[in-house]
Amino acid sequence: MAQRKLRLGAFIMATGHHIAAWRHPGSQPDAGVNIDHYIELAKTAERGLFDQVFVADSPGIWHQGDRESLSRQGRLSYFEPVTLWAALSAVTKHIGFVATASTTYEDPYLLARKFASLDHISKGRAAWNVVTTSAEGVHGNFGFDTHPDPATRYERAHEFVDVVKGLWDSFDDDAFIRDRESGVYFDPDRLHPLNHIGKHLKVKGPLNLERPPQGYPVIVQSGSSEDGKELAAASAEAIFTAWTSLAEAQAFYRDVKGRLAKYGRRPEQLLVLPGISPVVGRTEEEAQAKWAELQALIHPSVGLATLAPFWPGEDLSRWDLDAPPPYIPAPPKGINSRAHVVLELARRERYTVRQLYEYLAGARGHWVVVGTPQTIADQMQEWFENGAADGFNVMPPVLPASLDDFVELVIPELQKRGLFRTAYEGRTLRENLGLERPQSRYAAAAAKAA
Repeated sequence: MAQRKLRLGAFIMATGHHIAAWRHPGSQPDAGVNIDHYIELAKTAERGLFDQVFVADSPGIWHQGDRESLSRQGRLSYFEPVTLWAALSAVTKHIGFVATASTTYEDPYLLARKFASLDHISKGRAAWNVVTTSAEGVHGNFGFDTHPDPATRYERAHEFVDVVKGLWDSFDDDAFIRDRESGVYFDPDRLHPLNHIGKHLKVKGPLNLERPPQGYPVIVQSGSSEDGKELAAASAEAIFTAWTSLAEAQAFYRDVKGRLAKYGRRPEQLLVLPGISPVVGRTEEEAQAKWAELQALIHPSVGLATLAPFWPGEDLSRWDLDAPPPYIPAPPKGINSRAHVVLELARRERYTVRQLYEYLAGARGHWVVVGTPQTIADQMQEWFENGAADGFNVMPPVLPASLDDFVELVIPELQKRGLFRTAYEGRTLRENLGLERPQSRYAAAAAKAA
């Protein structure tokens, strides 16, 4: 049996994950709209043998904080991800592309066509990060008066994913004959209209594009709430999550893997990929100096804006930055999973307001690790070998500098320990992640009937 290997994604946040990254000399300030920057990052990640690159996305600007903090945000202008990945697939050969798209605000037919197109263009390297959109402020962009509640969003998401998969199955894998001599292009018996009528969606189909090379683009889910875990157990093949301690990560890993059986799935069919934001130095002193340099770039108004979602309605500007938060509330409705991480961190570490926003500034509540390649590899190995992770979503604090550091310094350390590949195993993202190619629902039904 082959040795289990780490799965690694590069989570790309334009200038980097640190909230002040755009001010750092190692970043590209206009990164969000600079295609050359993204080409460089994709090629660097592929050189490092990453499984995939990923960009988060939102269908609107979402900011909680005052006008001054808004003026200092470096993340207000960025590409739509499927468009971006289609361009980058032409300059890479192996790395996969994970694009975020919302089941609340997108149309299932258009989404299915868009991601199937990306899978064909990239020759089998597409993935869809399924989100329901937690941000309250975007509903007006789509003509809605209110943002749907979490239960409604997730109910729609289950139906939405099923519809999209059905549309990807519109043509059987062998539907297209393309026989010039006979003049037969395809077999109409191998075309399947969906004719879906459900609680939230009504979609006739079929899709006007043949089945994707991977069968389905890889399905990813972001969100660790109860609803999010259930959606992942039902349909996702990888889940992005955020934890700051081994014990919490282990509990989540057991929980979400334990939900798979009731959907007829095996634990290895869902990869758990926590976020890790590594600040790498050749020495401990160098790493700490890099972290201190970044932290010094945080403007207090921007720091307080990172806390605003967890203290809704509170005027944080009145708080003493060097005292603990005056109170720690229950997690606000709608973003419970991330709020749990942040508020539990505040309790556990007894952080001052400044210390808390300085921690969140690094990666919004994900695991920040500052150290040498060896100490970073040690901690990744501990989580990987002790039931906390199947791999990691690597979140470079500054781009491109921090991704360069990780590929140059940490990847060789992981390879030396036998934890990470030295060459790509396959041609598609599914092959490299060790995931099966799904059978069409119509082929499965025919086989069962036979």
